[in-house]
Amino acid sequence: MALLLSSHVVFHFLCIIIMLLSDGTICNVVFQPAFILASGPRVSSFLVGNLSGISFSLSVVSSSNATGSIPSSSCRLVSQTHWNLSNELIGKNAMLVRLSLNRSLQLCGNETSVPDCCLEPLCLQETLLVSACMDETPKASLIIQTQIYAQIVPNKPPSENKTIIPNQVFEPLGRCPCDVSPGQCDIHCCCDQDCTQEVLGLFATQCLPGPFGGSFSPVPEYQCSAQSSENDPDWFPFLCVTSPLDNNPFLGLFYNGGTVSPKPSPSFQALQMTAPVPPINYRQGDPIFTTEDQYVTIPQNSGLGQCAENAPVAFLENFESQCVRSLQSCPAPPDDLRVDIKDGLGGIVTVTVMDEMADDLRLFLANSCEPISAPQECGNVVVALRYTLYWRENGLTEITVTRTSANITVPVSLTRRYSAVFVHANETSQSNSGSPGYQVKTPVIGGILVSDTEDILRAQINLWQPGGDGLCSSAEVRPALFGINSTSGCMIPASLLNMKQCSQLRETVHGVLAGLVPATLVSTTGTPNFSNLSDWVNITTSVQNSSQPAENSTGECSAVPTHLRIHVWSGIMGSVQGVPQTFIQAVEISLIETTWRIDCGMGRVNPCLNPELMQNFPVTSSVTFTDNPLIKQPPRSRFSINFTEFDCDRNDVCWPELAFPLTRYYTGEPYSQALAKGLILVFFFIAASVLGTPWRQIRQAWNSASL
Repeated sequence: MALLLSSHVVFHFLCIIIMLLSDGTICNVVFQPAFILASGPRVSSFLVGNLSGISFSLSVVSSSNATGSIPSSSCRLVSQTHWNLSNELIGKNAMLVRLSLNRSLQLCGNETSVPDCCLEPLCLQETLLVSACMDETPKASLIIQTQIYAQIVPNKPPSENKTIIPNQVFEPLGRCPCDVSPGQCDIHCCCDQDCTQEVLGLFATQCLPGPFGGSFSPVPEYQCSAQSSENDPDWFPFLCVTSPLDNNPFLGLFYNGGTVSPKPSPSFQALQMTAPVPPINYRQGDPIFTTEDQYVTIPQNSGLGQCAENAPVAFLENFESQCVRSLQSCPAPPDDLRVDIKDGLGGIVTVTVMDEMADDLRLFLANSCEPISAPQECGNVVVALRYTLYWRENGLTEITVTRTSANITVPVSLTRRYSAVFVHANETSQSNSGSPGYQVKTPVIGGILVSDTEDILRAQINLWQPGGDGLCSSAEVRPALFGINSTSGCMIPASLLNMKQCSQLRETVHGVLAGLVPATLVSTTGTPNFSNLSDWVNITTSVQNSSQPAENSTGECSAVPTHLRIHVWSGIMGSVQGVPQTFIQAVEISLIETTWRIDCGMGRVNPCLNPELMQNFPVTSSVTFTDNPLIKQPPRSRFSINFTEFDCDRNDVCWPELAFPLTRYYTGEPYSQALAKGLILVFFFIAASVLGTPWRQIRQAWNSASL
């Protein structure tokens, strides 16, 4: 079916091309295609060109002459063929030429009455030559090589009945799996009910083996019905299995019980989305709802780098996003941001809007090299929205948004900036990262000790956030989020002149990396006390050398600090209302040094020949969090260290698990139930031993002796 549809589409496609070509004037005529391999009774081709006075000639030629050349007498040669030739004018300069076979393709047999049937399966194999002539002069030729096989017609009329084998998961398959032909005997299928005794005698010794042929397995010896009361062992009445014969794992012996209804198949129709259900109170990661039970949305960056306009805001998850849009005209007026939001505490919070004008548009507008033909001035275009959400316990207490506007000229590429920061209600100036332990995806809080007042000022622990050109000079920074391992970097340009002053180059790169972490302290909790030094730990710094200094190499500087690694150790210390609280134990900052080398290319741009030519070198920063649990395993005793043969983790034989159901190693059910079932099992073993053959013989011997 797919092949027929494809041929039909190709045929119509060729017709359209021919009709388009027919609008012009073509001096010569040509067949398209000019050579065809035919395996069916119908062949068609197109003749394109000047068709005035064209006639056709059809002849059978030998294979040696069918090389594409036209015989000199092809227009005069007329031979008897089994093909009918017809033509149809399409357009002005195109004609469709058809050939159809006028003989039967039925294979000859004893009972056939067709006079021109095929004597062999390869019914027709010949080469045809179709010539397009004008005044008995050949202008174009079409060569057709045919290789057509005869059709085999069944003796009996076709039947629409077919065997439908149900899905074995939902319906029992049956007692004879090899019975696949309804009303007919299947060869080598000895369980087929359609086979007579005479036919079964022909292949009685060659039946299909195994479950597919109906050879079912014998009754297992552990079945209660497998043993008779005469030769059964002593343990058999207590340990045999009672199961119906229909419940067998072999094919054809499925349990003929209740069937399972199949689940509906997948559909390409759109799913009906249910309305979101607002929570009673918010938890970290829950979406925030309005009073109309709709999500509070702010444009955010998706994982694929695109900008999602209607992304829900998650409770206690800060974010910063940038959405780049190409404006060809002035945008629509901004929506009203003063909406009512459910606070999660049973009340309502109204968003407070504060407007400001942008002073520097370099953060929002990208430089364009294309000239502006028809500029248009647009006023009060929103370029940034900064949300501040104040929270307490499991709800919101206040929401403010700072809307930054600017006057721009379109068309322009505008970068809108969005951010959301959650601030604890008790700290109006600084945002916390948990209460009291750190929450995942919240900033790591750093600080600097002021020696005069012994107070601690908040300082940042940042990573790179590269800009559009990827250079560190234009890159921004973002805070390190608790529990999120990440790596980012940027590029620093350097020339051959910089490589001649390696010490200054190292100091410059070191200063760029040191600027990411100005903090010397880190808070152990998410709600630090900036006046209590016990809530803070010092940040340790180390340098990992990866190369030896080489000051005399031309165009090369070694021991350049190029990677800033922040390693944070954290652990769980207690819980609040059943929720574990995670605290920071230590922070280490390490600088990894590498070698920078000017790459002298072979092209026109060669940094080694031009000392002022810059080459970019990568500088990276990363943060890694390691879980360091404070609750450690108790130390191993001398017995468990010396006598390792009793260690179940190091030996195949575990003596403590000898009485597995009766010990604490068994955790499949409560210990009391396991102990009760184990004692009942022991009682049955003792009863079987007392009532078994040895005690019966002892009682018989005792009775005979007493007599």
